[in-house]
Amino acid sequence: MATRENTRPNIIFVLCDDMGAWAMGCAGNSDIRTPNLDRLAAEGIRFSNFFCTSPVCSPARASLFTGRIPSQHGVHDWICEGSMGDNAIQYLQGQPAYTEMLADHGYVCAISGKWHLGDSINPQKGFSHWYVHQFGGGSYYNAPMIRDGKPVNEPGYVTDLITDDAIDFLAKQSAKQPFYLSVHYTAPHTPWINNHPQHLVDSYADSTFESCPQDPIHPWHIKTEPYWEDRNTNLQGYFAAITAMDENIGRILDQIEKMGLRENTMICFMSDNGYNCGHHGIWGKGNGTYPQNMYDTSVKVPAIFSHPGRIPQGIVNDELVSGYDFMPTILEYAGLPPHGDNKLPGSSFLPYLLGEDKAEHTHVVIFDEYGPVRMIRSKEWKYVHRYPYGPHELYCLLDDPDEKRNLIDEPVHRERLEEMRAGLEAWFLQYVDPAIDGVRQQVYGSGQSNLVGPAGKGKVAYYDL
Repeated sequence: MATRENTRPNIIFVLCDDMGAWAMGCAGNSDIRTPNLDRLAAEGIRFSNFFCTSPVCSPARASLFTGRIPSQHGVHDWICEGSMGDNAIQYLQGQPAYTEMLADHGYVCAISGKWHLGDSINPQKGFSHWYVHQFGGGSYYNAPMIRDGKPVNEPGYVTDLITDDAIDFLAKQSAKQPFYLSVHYTAPHTPWINNHPQHLVDSYADSTFESCPQDPIHPWHIKTEPYWEDRNTNLQGYFAAITAMDENIGRILDQIEKMGLRENTMICFMSDNGYNCGHHGIWGKGNGTYPQNMYDTSVKVPAIFSHPGRIPQGIVNDELVSGYDFMPTILEYAGLPPHGDNKLPGSSFLPYLLGEDKAEHTHVVIFDEYGPVRMIRSKEWKYVHRYPYGPHELYCLLDDPDEKRNLIDEPVHRERLEEMRAGLEAWFLQYVDPAIDGVRQQVYGSGQSNLVGPAGKGKVAYYDL
């Protein structure tokens, strides 16, 4: 086995796009094949209550990198402009990311795959290796990527290409420096039809897809979504995209084991946001409806951490954890000083990673936001508030885990409702930057086209219903 001269752990962060927490075999899904994710969970900890900070990709990703909520970093929706060309925007400019801190302390930092936080051409946030998608998603073949600082169209299957680049980076690492590698797949984001290896698509031809209940179409669903028209074909593509990604994760695991690095490498797998494939009568995530939704299937994400010899194996942790906790956890795990910004809402959940089940974590509740829609959630209750006039929602998760019965108008729950509303407003008042507060932006779920607040034009695109 190879030895390393550094004492800090290597870190591989595998981040996928639009994957429901329900879409893994290790999460109890018997329809889908994810043997490598199941293996990773068996060799580490899977969090069953890990939440994104916003149920759409760019805001959630910005929070992972910076530890800030959207109303602190200003990315409120998926970024639809500012990735390429003369008007490219670095949406996180001036906001410290944990990758910059890793680089400052000797880590070699690399990213292979989806960036989707503006200015795709120029490496930023401490990354010295930069192979990213020009925009954030699209066709899985002939994908527009940035390689060696230049736009290229890659003819292969993009999930394979991202993995190829990640493995090439790994193969070049020496024993003298720790490395951090972000492997950001576009999978399993749409498109699903005619975009994935046919043998994998065909392998799901006889599936009943019992993990994707087809509830009656939600009255708020976005009317342009066509997926009900060909449910099984779309589900075959979605499941095939996940299985293809799982196979590639297996390639990465094989590579670090081949190099003798597994014992000194922490691997994390996560999705940026959750996803509904018919759940609640929705196809999509938070912006699968208008007004936007905060169902658990939209805000809860798969999250697995594995490091043999340091992280206990085969554990499922049900504590409440959020994407805003990710940055302080990664820094502490790497043995680095904390970020030093006392306005960040998150806290390290390292004790959970070390198997200290009774360790105290600061979050009794979790908060989420998507423009004017905000959520406060405990293990037992969830309250969703929509500024300025509603509609609002209250669910008892113990009795109604699938969030079918809105209790907002029941007088017996008035005291609890007022308590949760006050807690939500107090928490956001503590952390939001008033200049970029999401409740004052035109966030409708169809993309952000510029910076918000005094530094920008305040232009957030809206969905034309």
